[in-house]
Amino acid sequence: MAYDRYMAICHPLHYAIIMNPRVCILMVVGTWIFGFLEPVAHTILISHFSFCGSNEINHFFCDLSALLKLSCSSTFAVESINYIAGVFIAMPCFISTLTSYVYIISSILKIRSTEGRRKAFSTCSSHLTVVILFYGTTMILYMRPTSMQSLDQNKFFALLYNVLIPMFNPLIYSLNNKAVKEALRKVFIRNNFKLKIGRTSAFVTAKHQG
Repeated sequence: MAYDRYMAICHPLHYAIIMNPRVCILMVVGTWIFGFLEPVAHTILISHFSFCGSNEINHFFCDLSALLKLSCSSTFAVESINYIAGVFIAMPCFISTLTSYVYIISSILKIRSTEGRRKAFSTCSSHLTVVILFYGTTMILYMRPTSMQSLDQNKFFALLYNVLIPMFNPLIYSLNNKAVKEALRKVFIRNNFKLKIGRTSAFVTAKHQG
């Protein structure tokens, strides 16, 4: 999304050529493949762990941090993989996203139209907020030693990046869409009109009965 916004704002005349359907499909497929392959090492290591004591996971889903708390085996290898993934995968992605937004903001500031700047900022600021929340919560969760983690705090951070952020994304991008705004406006006017008719009918009925 950051790269898409960068091309749309910083190189608008080349956008259709560079961000063609083939490139978009490759980016999506690459993201899916990486998303499936990245947890493989964790899964293999955890499958050899020994678990003792309670078999109840203190979480609302089978989260890695809660699972490691139940293990009697050494969790050093899995935690090391988390740090390596954070340093060499998450951090570069986060930094490259922020870098793209530096270029985006500098390009937005050059727009002469106040309305144009407002529209560009509204879309990009929403996405940047979601990005910071997502990377911030995931790095806080998975780049700390297990001994320093509180499961209650972990559940709160997990709620942010698993539930709230995916819920915010469609809302943010839908509400920035003119067609969606117009549809919501029509629904609101229609419901408001029905409410007024209902109140008028109730008033007339009450007056007649009185």
